[in-house]
Amino acid sequence: MAKRALTGIKPTGSPHIGNLLGMYQPAMELQKTHEGFFFVASYHALTTMRDPEQMRAQTIEVAANWLALGLDPNRSVLWAQHDVPEVTELAWILSCITSKGMMDKAHAFKDAAAKGKEVNIGLYTYPVLMAADILAFDSHVVPVGKDQKQHVEMTRDMAQRFNHLFGETLVVPEPLIRKEMEVVPGLDGQKMSKSYGNTIEIFLSEKKLRKKFMSIVTDSKGVDDPKDPDTCNVFQLYKLFATPDQQADLAARYRAGGLGYGHAKQELFEVVNNSLSEPRSRYDALMANPQEVREILDDGASRARAVARQTLDRVRQATGL
Repeated sequence: MAKRALTGIKPTGSPHIGNLLGMYQPAMELQKTHEGFFFVASYHALTTMRDPEQMRAQTIEVAANWLALGLDPNRSVLWAQHDVPEVTELAWILSCITSKGMMDKAHAFKDAAAKGKEVNIGLYTYPVLMAADILAFDSHVVPVGKDQKQHVEMTRDMAQRFNHLFGETLVVPEPLIRKEMEVVPGLDGQKMSKSYGNTIEIFLSEKKLRKKFMSIVTDSKGVDDPKDPDTCNVFQLYKLFATPDQQADLAARYRAGGLGYGHAKQELFEVVNNSLSEPRSRYDALMANPQEVREILDDGASRARAVARQTLDRVRQATGL
C-alpha cells in the first residue's frame, strides 16, 4: 500500500504565486507517489475567524483552489476539517497525555504572546489538534517547510508517548521537509507575503493579473540602457515560470539594452498567464458551481471519517474507553 501524505490549509485569503510554487505544486506532486489526504483546516481557523459567512465561503474557495491546481478527488481525499469530528475527540485524548511544558514551547503561541496578541486556548493547544489531524489518518509523511517542522516533531512525541503508555496504536509520522526554493519576490522585491501586501494572486482575471505585473517595482534605467537581469524583480519572477531557453533569451536582451521594463513585464505576464490560464478556468467553473465543490467535500469527508473511525476505535480500545 502506498504511504499516506497529509496536508491542510486554513480557509483564509486567496493563494498567491508564492503559495503556488512553495506549497501547492509540491503537494500535488505527492499524489504520484503517495495516498494523498488534503483538508481545509476550518477548526484551526476558528482561533481567529469570527465571521460565519466568511468561514463558509472561504472553505469552498480553498477547496476549489486545491481542485483547480490539480488535486484529483478520485486519487486523493479532500474534506473540510469540521466534517470529521473524530479528530476533535482524538485531540482531547492526546491533550490528556501532553504536558503543559511542551505547549509552552510551541512557536505559534510564543510568537503571538511576544507580539501582544490575544492568546486563546485554541491557539495555545493548536499543536494538539494538529497532531490529531495527522495521527487520525495514519499519516506516514507530512510535507512542511523548515519553519513548521516543530509541529510534526510534537506530533511524533505525542504518538510515541501514547504508544508507550497504551501499546503500539498510532503511526508515528515523519516530516517531509519541502525543498527550499529561492525566495519568490513580491511586487516590491521583498519576499511575497500577504503581510507585506505585495502578493500576486493566482486566480486574478487576465486584466487584473497584467495590471499587477505592471506595478512591479524596478529601477529608473531607460529603454536603451543595458540592465542586469540578476538584480531585477521582473526577471526573478520570470525565471520561476519560463523555460531555460526563454530565460537565456530575455537575459541577453536585458544586457544588450533596447529592452524597456514595460516590455519585460509584458513578457512576464504572458508566460505566467499561459501557466495559470487552465487552472484559472477550472477555478472559475468550480466557483460558479459551489454545489459541485460541496459534493466533493462531502464524499471526501465520508472517506476520511472511515479512516479516522478505525484509528479512534483502536485508541478507544487501547485506553479502555
